[in-house]
Amino acid sequence: MEQEITTLISELQQHKPAACQRLLTEYGPMVFRMVQRIVTCREDAEEVYQDVFVKALRGIGGYDSRQATLSTWLGRIAYHESLNFVRDKKAAIVSIDERDLGLNTLEDSDDAPQDEETIQQLEQALAMLPPHEQAIVSMFYYDNMSLADIAYVTGSIISTVGSQLSRIRKKLYRIIKSR
Repeated sequence: MEQEITTLISELQQHKPAACQRLLTEYGPMVFRMVQRIVTCREDAEEVYQDVFVKALRGIGGYDSRQATLSTWLGRIAYHESLNFVRDKKAAIVSIDERDLGLNTLEDSDDAPQDEETIQQLEQALAMLPPHEQAIVSMFYYDNMSLADIAYVTGSIISTVGSQLSRIRKKLYRIIKSR
């Protein structure tokens, strides 16, 4: 697998069309999911998706496998392109499918309800978060990314991401409890 990725990167640096197609086939769905969770309008998400791959193909010479996997590197580009788009267009943020978030992580109490009302409350609370916080929650719970990968994608350090995630959980809990 590692040799296949090395070969793919080499062929991408040589601008081989088959390598570009393979990159889109293998990593396109993951990139589009990340973009679409941050950018609400499908047409806008498709535009950002294209921008991500244009930027990736132009910058493939700067990819360093010692820093991140290819998918994490693409995720970083997708994350930043999506946030830039949202900031520029002031677009709304897609809410996350709460069933994938693990509602029990919001608070470790046994009285945390797991019903439809709580899911709706969580959806509303998530919509109130800034794009950066929504993206962190999405990457951790939906994409099952490690703190190290999220740190790379966001340009932070691992301990900062862990602290942010903890604060976001508490923030979501407070928002839900105050309603």
